[in-house]
Amino acid sequence: QVQLAESGGGLVQAGGSLRLSCAVSGRTVSSSAMAWFRQAPGKEREFVAAISWIGTSTRYADSVRGRFTISRDNAKNALYLQMNALKPEDTAVYYCGKASTAAVTISVTQAAYNYWGQGTQVTVSS
Repeated sequence: QVQLAESGGGLVQAGGSLRLSCAVSGRTVSSSAMAWFRQAPGKEREFVAAISWIGTSTRYADSVRGRFTISRDNAKNALYLQMNALKPEDTAVYYCGKASTAAVTISVTQAAYNYWGQGTQVTVSS
């Protein structure tokens, strides 16, 4: 089985920055895409950013493009999300996801990702 563990969340003022990390461990899995999604209270989980296995392809939600940067370090089995210029509407639980097959090169769809972490809370105060 594959385990994902997010960290780096917290409370920050509007305009501030946070860097989320996602550590991947467990059984070796195929080279595949990873992504960040988030879920605010009372709302459905939504796509934030995705990255291909090599890291040359990325996708961003319109709401975060230009402020957030997704990256990965495959040697360290880690995924990152650098969040700058944070807004109160970015408040949510952030989840990292990993596809189970190399057939998923990159995707903005939640169903493409089979492994998920427990999430890390990000709260942005105004």
